[in-house]
Amino acid sequence: MLGVMWLAIACLASTLYMPAASAEDGYELWLRYRPAGDAHVDAYRMRASRLVAAAATPTQAATRAELLRGLEGLLGAPPPLSEAAAEGAVIVGTPSASPLIARLGLETGDLGREGYLIRSAVIDGHAVTVIAANEDIGALYGAFHFLRLLQTGQSIERLDLREAPRVKLRVLNHWDNLDGHVERGYAGASIWDWHKLPDWRDPRYTDYARANASIGINGTVLNNVNADALVLTPMYLEKAAALADVFRPFGVRVYLSARFSAPIEIGGLETADPLDPQVRRWWRDKADEIYRTIPDFGGFLVKANSEGQPGPQDYGRSHADGANMLAEALAPHGGTVMWRAFVYSDEEPDDRAKQAYNEFVPLDGEFRDNVLVQVKNGAIDFQPREPFHPLFGAMPDTPLMMEFQITKEYLGFATHLVYLGPMYEEVLAADTYAAGEGSTVAKVVDGSLHGYAVTGMAGVANIGADRNWSGSHFDQANWYAYGRLAWDPRLSSRSIAEEWVRMTFAGDDAFVATVVDMMMGSREAAVDYMTPLGLHHLMGRDHHYGPGPWVEGGPRADWTSVYYHRATRAGIGFDRTASGSNAVAQYAPPVAREFGDLETVPEAFLLWFHHVPWDYRTQSGRPLWEELVHRYTRGVDYVRGMRETWNGLEGDIDAERHAQVAAFLAIQEKEAQWWRDASIAYFQSISGLPLPDGYAPPPRSLQYYQSLEFPHAPGSGR
Repeated sequence: MLGVMWLAIACLASTLYMPAASAEDGYELWLRYRPAGDAHVDAYRMRASRLVAAAATPTQAATRAELLRGLEGLLGAPPPLSEAAAEGAVIVGTPSASPLIARLGLETGDLGREGYLIRSAVIDGHAVTVIAANEDIGALYGAFHFLRLLQTGQSIERLDLREAPRVKLRVLNHWDNLDGHVERGYAGASIWDWHKLPDWRDPRYTDYARANASIGINGTVLNNVNADALVLTPMYLEKAAALADVFRPFGVRVYLSARFSAPIEIGGLETADPLDPQVRRWWRDKADEIYRTIPDFGGFLVKANSEGQPGPQDYGRSHADGANMLAEALAPHGGTVMWRAFVYSDEEPDDRAKQAYNEFVPLDGEFRDNVLVQVKNGAIDFQPREPFHPLFGAMPDTPLMMEFQITKEYLGFATHLVYLGPMYEEVLAADTYAAGEGSTVAKVVDGSLHGYAVTGMAGVANIGADRNWSGSHFDQANWYAYGRLAWDPRLSSRSIAEEWVRMTFAGDDAFVATVVDMMMGSREAAVDYMTPLGLHHLMGRDHHYGPGPWVEGGPRADWTSVYYHRATRAGIGFDRTASGSNAVAQYAPPVAREFGDLETVPEAFLLWFHHVPWDYRTQSGRPLWEELVHRYTRGVDYVRGMRETWNGLEGDIDAERHAQVAAFLAIQEKEAQWWRDASIAYFQSISGLPLPDGYAPPPRSLQYYQSLEFPHAPGSGR
C-alpha cells in the first residue's frame, strides 16, 4: 500500500513538473512563468539557487513541482534540489516536515491551517528564504505568493510577509449542467466531461486546480444551482469523487448543488417535506453515502423556491426548515450548507428588490451553525451596477456569504472587455452602517463585524472548455480578481489588475500602466452604454444579450424591462422611497436617508431609487434626458478609446492574443453603439424630447432595433 502511495505522489509530481508551453493562446493564464527581466534575474538567481522542499505528501509534491516549474521558467533553469541549507536556498514546508524550518522557531500560531509566512533568514551562516506554514496547503499558497513576487518584478531581499485568508470558504459556483451546457457561460461547453469520468481524468482538471490554488480558491461547486437530482446518484458521485481526487492536493474541496426534491425524484419518496421523518432520514443516508465516496466533501449549495425550483415553501415550511434539515445531515461529517437568498415570490410583488429581505430577516438566528446564507451583491440580479444588498448587515446572527458573478451575464458576455474588480471593490467597501459608520460589506462577509465563525464568498464561474478558459483573455482577470478578493476583501482592484497584467502579458511599466488604466475604466463605460444613472434590467429577454428596454408582457411583470425603468412621458425611474415601494427602508437609517433623498442619493443610483422628470437637473447641470444621452455616448467613446489604445500596443505582446483582443474590442464597440442607439431611440419615443445639440441620432428606427432576435445566443437559461 505504501508503495502505491509513493507511486501516486511521484506520478503527480512528474505530471505537474513539465516545461511551460510555448503557444501564447491563454491556456497558461497568469501562471506563464516567462523569463524575468534582466534587471531582476541575477538577483533572483542569487536568492533562489537551491530548493529545499519535501514531497512526502501529494500537496508537498504539488508545491515542489510548482516551484521547480516556476523557477525554471523565470530563471532559465530549475534550481537543484537540496536537503540542507545553502546560500540562496528557498526552503518551503511546515515545522513538522522540515527540520530546518523547525530550527527557526517561527511564530505561526495565528496563521491557521491555510496561512503562511515568507521570510528572509540565516541558517548555518547561509542567507535563505523560508516559506513556512502550519499545514501543507499553507505552504503551497506561500509558494504561489513567492512566485508571484518574482513574476511581478518585486524585490525578494529582506522579506517578512505574513498572510492568512480573511474568508474561510472561497468557492467557485459552476452553473454547469450534466449535459455539458453551461448556463450563463460564454467560454464553450463545460470543462467537466461527465461521460468520460471517472476513468479519464483530463490533465486540464489539474491545471484548473493549480490556477485556483494560486489565488487561494479552496472550493468548487461542480453543477448548476438549477440542479439535476441525478448528480446525487452513485454514478455521478463516483465521477465527482474522481475530480475530488485531482483537486485534493491543491486544497480544493468539491461541493454539489442539491435539488430539494431529490428524495422524490431519485429516492422514491412521495414528499420532500423537510419536517417529514422519512425525508430527513433519506438526506442523512445520502450524506453518509457521499462521505463514504468523497471523504472531504464540502457540502451542498441549494437554490430553493426561486424561479420555479422546488423548496421547503412548497410544504408550508421556511427556508430555515429546509436548510437546517440538510445541515443536520452534513453536520456529523463537517459539511456546510450554502443556502441561496436569491428568491422572489410566485405572485407579482410590489418590488422584487424587497423579496429576499422580507423572507430572510425574520429567520435571523434560526439557521444551524453550519449554514451560510448566500446573498448576491445586489437585490435584483448581477446588474452592471446595483447598490449593495440590504441583507448585508441586517442578519447579525446568521453568517452571510457574498455571491458575485464572474461570468458577465449582463455585461456583454465574453466579447466585452469589462474588468469586474472595481465592481467587487465598490460593493465590499460599501458601508452598511449596521453597527455604526465603518460597518462595510467586507466586514460582514469576513465575519469581523458580527463575529461569524464560518465565513464565505462565492463566485459564479466564467470557466469553460475554450482553450483560454474564459472565452476571452481579459475575462481571466475577473476570475483572478475574485480569488484575490475572496482571500482578502480589503485589497485594491487596481493593484490586483497590475499583478494580473504583469503575469499575464508583460512587465514593462509603461505597458502595464496603459492596460491597467484601460481596465479600470471599462466597467464604468459598460454602465454608461447599458444602464446609466441607476437604470437596470434592460437586457433582451431570457438570453440577456443586447438592449431590450422595450421588453414587456409575458408570465411575470418583474421579468420585463418596463417593470424596472417605469418610463412615461412625465419621467423615468423606480420609486423605492417612502412614497413608492419603500425598499429604501430595508437599509440602516443613515443609508436609507442618503438613498431616499434626491439631494443626497449618489447619482449612480438615482433612477434605482427615484422616479424623476425628464427635465430633472443632474449634477452636471444637464437635464436628465440630456445626461442620459451624454452617458450613453460617453460609454461608446470609451470603448472606441480602448480599441485605439490596444491597437497601439501591437508588438508589445504576442500577436495571437493581441489579435483576439483587438477583434473582441471591435465587437464591443459595435455592440456598445447598438446599445446606445437602441436605448436612445426607445427612451426618446417615450419622452418625446429632441436630442441635445451635437449628438448623433440613432441611424435606424426603433422598430428595427425591436425586430432583432437572437434565439441561439450563448449561455441562455433553459
